[in-house]
Amino acid sequence: MLLLNYAEDYLSFLVHFHGTRDYFECHEILEEYWKETAPKERDSHWVGLIQIAVALYHDRRENKKGAVRTLAKALANLRTKQAELLKLGLDPEKLFKLLEDTHERMLSQKPYESINLPIADQGLIEKCQSMCLQDGYIWGEGSDMANSSIVDKHLMRDRSDVISERARQLSLRKTGMEDRP
Repeated sequence: MLLLNYAEDYLSFLVHFHGTRDYFECHEILEEYWKETAPKERDSHWVGLIQIAVALYHDRRENKKGAVRTLAKALANLRTKQAELLKLGLDPEKLFKLLEDTHERMLSQKPYESINLPIADQGLIEKCQSMCLQDGYIWGEGSDMANSSIVDKHLMRDRSDVISERARQLSLRKTGMEDRP
């Protein structure tokens, strides 16, 4: 199969998902992309991929309840997005089986395991492997559980802009001036 024209953000998502195992970064990359391309589509396939990354982030941190809940949402979302998944070079049938098995492992309280998304487009795999090599990552290597910069990334980020925006929105709501569509 020939390499289709994939968005750079999607390629970056795959590189981090399979190379660095930085699921927080995967979430950040695709959330920005989703907001730029289809922000009103709350059930977008992009949201489903984000949910997979978030579920694995929770699972790796031993937040099984959050992992189970989020992966269940991803499965429900993506079940109706097979055409979109195919366009992303993924094998939907294998993806659902992998996610169901992963969900079962989480429900059984078994330890975190890295997973590889089933990519059907060999050209896409080769492109991502090349990007990993260029950035010094090993495609398909398991998570480095001792690396707190990826395991606990949410604890290390600067959230001052988010806190400021929440305060601004609260102030606007109190005065009846909130942003309206």
